[in-house]
Amino acid sequence: MGYKVAVVGATGNVGRELLQTMYERNFPADEVVALASSRSLGTEVSYGDDKRLKVQDLANFDFTGTDIVLSSPGAKVSAEFAPKAAAAGAIVVDNTSHFRMDPDVPLVVPEVNREAIAGYTNKGIIANPNCSTIQMLVALKPLHDIARIKRLVVATYQSVSGGGKDAMDELFNQTRGIFTNQPVEKTKQKFTKQIAFNVIPHIDVFMDDGATKEEWKMVVETQKILDPDIKLIATCVRVPVFIGHGEAINVEFETPLSEDDAREALKNAPGVSLVDFRQDEGYVTPTECAGEDAVFVSRLRVDPTVENGLSMWVVSDNLRKGAALNTVQIAEALIEDYLS
Repeated sequence: MGYKVAVVGATGNVGRELLQTMYERNFPADEVVALASSRSLGTEVSYGDDKRLKVQDLANFDFTGTDIVLSSPGAKVSAEFAPKAAAAGAIVVDNTSHFRMDPDVPLVVPEVNREAIAGYTNKGIIANPNCSTIQMLVALKPLHDIARIKRLVVATYQSVSGGGKDAMDELFNQTRGIFTNQPVEKTKQKFTKQIAFNVIPHIDVFMDDGATKEEWKMVVETQKILDPDIKLIATCVRVPVFIGHGEAINVEFETPLSEDDAREALKNAPGVSLVDFRQDEGYVTPTECAGEDAVFVSRLRVDPTVENGLSMWVVSDNLRKGAALNTVQIAEALIEDYLS
């Protein structure tokens, strides 16, 4: 049986990646509808190599008869239209931040907590976590299963594509300007400071405790998805990379976990690729993970400064596993476990 699927935010970075991922994975859709704001009405987006979809106006779309909605239009838009789609009988997999901490909405990484999808019946909505949270938890779940995680310290190195097309354009234009001796644009755009040849320890807004909202997301999403008792502190940094997030993760376990046992668990974990050789080029960088589905783990080693500690380097394509792929995998699991 095929399904009618609507992709909301189809003209954005994630929306286009959703359509490509569905096509590549042969998603069981008899009909695919591309939706965006009225500004994109009539434009076309690719669905695979040889099919073009005309974008329809989200504001005027009737979701009646739609089975699944894959949504990535921004939090405010999702807040309005995801409930409307669910009320019309569709099941919404939402990639924005709006529903993630709603106790009645499951927050899902299929390799980590696939069973939580069952909660879709509460509101007809399933939330996709933040990109940085997803790749971290895919890497940590197999370790948490054998030696419970007590505390995490993570520093992220997040590409500009996490901020959308405008952020990518800003990096490109600033870089080009520097090479041609043009002054860097002083007016505030997507970033609060120059991003070209720089790093910015600031993603999303600042909160009262000094953390940014991006850092807060990693804490509360990890606790909702993996374990409410895990203590976590994050420092999230935007770096001048177009695609691919890196994370330096320090893990403290409740019980001993040897490096060899950790390696074995990661080798056998779904969604994980362990590439770790203690030599030049024996690790994966964001450039190499772009376009790949896996979460790559490298630089695995003992942390001698804490009891039961390990450190690792984790990279993943934030537009794929960090957004589109995870969303499509949720929909695939939904169909397999509950709709077929």
